[in-house]
Amino acid sequence: FILGPATIYEQYGDARVIQRNYPAMKKWIEYMRTFLKDGIMPKNTYGDWCVPPEKPELIHSQDPARQTQGALLSTAYYHHMLKLMSQYATIAGQPDGANDAKDYEALAAQTKAAFLAKYFNEGAAKFDNGTQTSAILPLAFDMVPNASRTAVFDGLVRKIEQESGNHVGVGLVGAQWLMRTLSENGRADLAFTIATQKTYPGWGYMVGKGATTIWELWNGDTADPAMNSGNHVMQVGDLGVWMYEYLAGIRPDPANPGFRHFFVKPQPVRGLNFAKATHRSPYGEIRSEWRRAGNGLTLEVTVPPNTTATIEAPGADATEAGGLQPT
Repeated sequence: FILGPATIYEQYGDARVIQRNYPAMKKWIEYMRTFLKDGIMPKNTYGDWCVPPEKPELIHSQDPARQTQGALLSTAYYHHMLKLMSQYATIAGQPDGANDAKDYEALAAQTKAAFLAKYFNEGAAKFDNGTQTSAILPLAFDMVPNASRTAVFDGLVRKIEQESGNHVGVGLVGAQWLMRTLSENGRADLAFTIATQKTYPGWGYMVGKGATTIWELWNGDTADPAMNSGNHVMQVGDLGVWMYEYLAGIRPDPANPGFRHFFVKPQPVRGLNFAKATHRSPYGEIRSEWRRAGNGLTLEVTVPPNTTATIEAPGADATEAGGLQPT
């Protein structure tokens, strides 16, 4: 769910995984294309697996308002894969790479148009029945019309605050983009609140119940244990990525893979006095540490030899999140 060819390329600058697998990925994309119906990808079986159910003994929610339509998920992801393949076509250096890139971009645009026509309710600023995941994926995959992004995101925040009580309200699919989507749209504080909840449902609840690995079900202690995996890393979602890339702020630069150039953009949040992280890049150790100091923030960054970094110290946004000015 998290680590793919694009991630490996960004982290290590090694294009071989894309070059070796590009022909197979191209065949898979073309095979899946045969299933498109009016631009919609209907191939989905499990939906947003393991959304927190309305009753503690349930494995899967029986409430239609909590369920995200499978074709919405698969169409959003097919669009995302087409955008990735457009990048891969160039990176792979294939003879027909330029034509492939154009073809994938064109098909992605067609898929996005079909997706919006079928699922987007502009007046209500929501997709389909308005689940959290139905908003998260279009926001993360740049499928929301620009004029509606704020309204769609505001709707997502209301769902989290009012219906989920600032807890997790998504399954495996939505969890892959939950924390980053909130932070990318200015609500790192809400992501932090979700991450630190100790009551059900959430990662802290699992820890409080003695879990040392991630459950498959948010209610793994009350639902049927015969189905529930006690070591289901997918359910951690993008929590780890969020801690490194948003809380501490160490982010790769896709235009300069392997951290030859990188970004440091920490997002301090209220309730946290410091954050520090290190990343062992191919060029050496990168370090980011911010700490509250008096009425401000201190930020220390280590940039390895033979690399450059763009550092964005917390400013006005940090004041709103933590009540402090940077120094």
